[in-house]
Amino acid sequence: MRSRHVLHAVDSHTEGMPTRVITGGVGVLPGETMAQRRLHFMAHRDQLRTLLMYEPRGHAAMSGAILQPPTRPDADYGVLFIEVSGCLPMCGHGAIGVATVLVETGMVAVTEPVTTVRLDTPAGLVEAEVAVHDGAATAVTISNVASYCERLDAEVQVPGFGPVRYDLAYGGNFYAILPIERVGLPFDRAAGPQILAAGLAVLTAVNEQDRPEHPERPDIAGCHHVQFLAAGSDARHSRHAMAIWPGWFDRSPCGTGTSARMAQLHARGELDPGADFVNESFIGTRFIGRLTGLTTVGGRPAVLPTVTGRAWITGTAQYLLDPTDPFPAGFLL
Repeated sequence: MRSRHVLHAVDSHTEGMPTRVITGGVGVLPGETMAQRRLHFMAHRDQLRTLLMYEPRGHAAMSGAILQPPTRPDADYGVLFIEVSGCLPMCGHGAIGVATVLVETGMVAVTEPVTTVRLDTPAGLVEAEVAVHDGAATAVTISNVASYCERLDAEVQVPGFGPVRYDLAYGGNFYAILPIERVGLPFDRAAGPQILAAGLAVLTAVNEQDRPEHPERPDIAGCHHVQFLAAGSDARHSRHAMAIWPGWFDRSPCGTGTSARMAQLHARGELDPGADFVNESFIGTRFIGRLTGLTTVGGRPAVLPTVTGRAWITGTAQYLLDPTDPFPAGFLL
């Protein structure tokens, strides 16, 4: 058996969305912070992301995380989030998956009933409180990075749809948020291809006409997610279809998307700190969100969100690359 790489992984899913946690075989990436390591990885080692996320080892909606030594003394592990769409600053479902894997494999010291895991992510420090019973992770609550609403009632011209009004918020990534009826489509999985096409059209229009950039982090820019809200969604219970570039749905309720949605609802005066917020995915799985406080980001009003969900380990593997493999970077069909 020949291989250019031997990559050790623990696979999991968080409320339906995979997280392939790479526990060994990558080595330590250069950089004094995880943000710098992310930029280095994107510039020099992105083929490793596509090898693991694209077919034939992954699929069009694959997601993962690469464990690293932390770059700060208050963290247990550094995490680089990877998926088909790219290398993310932060991933909520991925953080829940990573924390679950770290606890259930014994890679961190485990205490019951709660084990605290601190993750050094490119977007900042994320603390995960893992509820543990008989050694099993039964729920994970992440304290996400400060989130804020970038704009309300903005409008872009979308080819095929005309003027489309939307809100845009940040929860570790940028999200365009709008009721699905504004693009004339039903909230129905049977309309999935049309919803994805509308999401890509909105994403392209937002990035071409008013591309967002984090006020304190120029390395975090661009919108790659559209949160299409179902009719009746409110500050207590929201349902959505999350369209993601280059054309797939988030299976989970999306942790950073939940944070962005809560920031948007708070900016509209509809969600107060301390209230539970149920965010439901396109397949019916749920996260529970809550705002624990208020802050600022670049002088703008912002919120401190938590997101609670659960992940399950699905397998372990070693991923290899034969020197004669015709797809050394994988492929998408």
